[in-house]
Amino acid sequence: MHIFEWWLVLFIFLVIVELSTVNLVSIWFAVGALVASVVSLFLDNWVIQVAVFGLVSLLILVILKPFMKKFKGQKVATNLDRVIGQIGIVTEEIQKLVPGEVKVGGRYWTATANKKIKKDAKVKVESIDGVKLVVREVKEED
Repeated sequence: MHIFEWWLVLFIFLVIVELSTVNLVSIWFAVGALVASVVSLFLDNWVIQVAVFGLVSLLILVILKPFMKKFKGQKVATNLDRVIGQIGIVTEEIQKLVPGEVKVGGRYWTATANKKIKKDAKVKVESIDGVKLVVREVKEED
């Protein structure tokens, strides 16, 4: 197998890794491997090819990473986010380490809190942790 083919195999492997992840992990190295494969057609020196692979990968990472952070930083609102800030009623008691249940917006949700909250108490949804709502008890004066 010619060194060109090794670089292509590495490129394909890195693209598959990239496609199987949610974050940009190996795309930088995949581009580096592609450029190194082109260099291998003209130069048989593997030290230069590895250097080109490393430099191109690093250069693309440094140039494109700031642009990627802009896209990654944007939060996409979902229907689930709508319950944050809403008031609900505890339908099953919530204990400090044991989730309970609340009714918010006509739906029942598993909920956790940092203290015990009795059934029929009013709660406010503070955040979402996985598939559970994080709530706090609302006093009458809140």
